[in-house]
Amino acid sequence: MPLKRLAPSSVLQITSFSDIDAFRPYELVEDARSIALDPAHFSTARAVIRLPSCRVVVHRSFARILDATYFAPGGLLIMPLEETLQATANGMPLDAHCLIAVRGTDDCRFIEPRANLHAMIIFHPGLADRGWFDVEDRLQALPCDRNALIKARDAVFAILQAASSEPHVFDVAGVAEGLQELLLSAIDDLFSLGGGREGRTEISGGRSAQLVRLVDDYIDAHPTLPIYTAQLATELSVSMRTLGNAITKVRGMSLHQYIRLKRLWATRAHLLKGGATTIAASARAHGFHHMGEFAALYRATFNETPSATRAYRRQPPKPHW
Repeated sequence: MPLKRLAPSSVLQITSFSDIDAFRPYELVEDARSIALDPAHFSTARAVIRLPSCRVVVHRSFARILDATYFAPGGLLIMPLEETLQATANGMPLDAHCLIAVRGTDDCRFIEPRANLHAMIIFHPGLADRGWFDVEDRLQALPCDRNALIKARDAVFAILQAASSEPHVFDVAGVAEGLQELLLSAIDDLFSLGGGREGRTEISGGRSAQLVRLVDDYIDAHPTLPIYTAQLATELSVSMRTLGNAITKVRGMSLHQYIRLKRLWATRAHLLKGGATTIAASARAHGFHHMGEFAALYRATFNETPSATRAYRRQPPKPHW
């Protein structure tokens, strides 16, 4: 079900963005940080509905690198809604027939090379334990029975359709509870018919994810300095091969490409804030010292010049849920 077929209502919130600069502060509300891989063709949308004991967020994502921190004392599930999922989590490939589950707090580094449609279901801590979450503070991937997954997807789509076309029924006693139980029962089947506890895989990323955290910290701490693979490997006490493999696994590109992309986005954020700083000063403050090369990289990445970015300084709408 494409989100564009749904209409917002008194119980269904729908938001969409075609402007990456407006979207980025919006997602920070839920402690997510995206680097769009194709900002010139950016588009995203999400639908949100609150049920008595959970919140369902259906999101059409975009090509990106995503760092997300989850705070889910009642538990959280991420369920793919299409058969064409393309993503990795902490370097682990995901497919269209698995759930991501967590109760407690954990973070993850995703790569989505293309847009995906998924549902994120956040449970209220007061919901009775149904035996889904056996480990605290650990993201896990759970293989799913295909028929059970189709049933769960259908339940999500049925709730969205009802909220969009018949919002008045949610005022009738027991309707919201009944729709929620339809979803919870489908999730029961996902867990009972899946791979069981022995089929779950922790999405820890191990040493690779830890190295990427250290690399991010180093880049942020040295915004103006050139960073070389050999130098950074020595700084982190690993081999160049180990460092390069970790970045490729978790970020999907070489170390050089990743540093350049992070610094381009940091420069863009600085330009959008405005102020008296010149474009050249902003570029140098983020490690770009050859202005001709910087301008070419910037335009190739964002499909606009640095001066165009600085000129309009978009004011994004205040995020709300």
